[in-house]
Amino acid sequence: MNIQNAQKAVDEWIKNHGVRYFNELTNMAQLTEEVGEVARIIARRYGEQSEKESDKNKDLGEELADVLFVVLCLANQTGIDLQASFDKKLDIKTKRDHERHHNNEKLK
Repeated sequence: MNIQNAQKAVDEWIKNHGVRYFNELTNMAQLTEEVGEVARIIARRYGEQSEKESDKNKDLGEELADVLFVVLCLANQTGIDLQASFDKKLDIKTKRDHERHHNNEKLK
């Protein structure tokens, strides 16, 4: 599924199951909450903190999908074609960063 189709799928889900989009500020708060859940898993599973028993069954993929869902909601409700924006950003990063990363001694 490409990003455009993902945006359409989220929009259809909202129309069929979600009644309406939460407003942009509510969705921004939701996004922050979801990113926090991802951060908690990463910090405890891959960082130096020990993982709590209650976190051991958390699915990182599901939490990342939650982040993506809210990002797609925000794109939809603000009229952003995220596919076009992503393609443009990838092109910019490719042109700007290729040599920079290859020449970065810290990455060798």
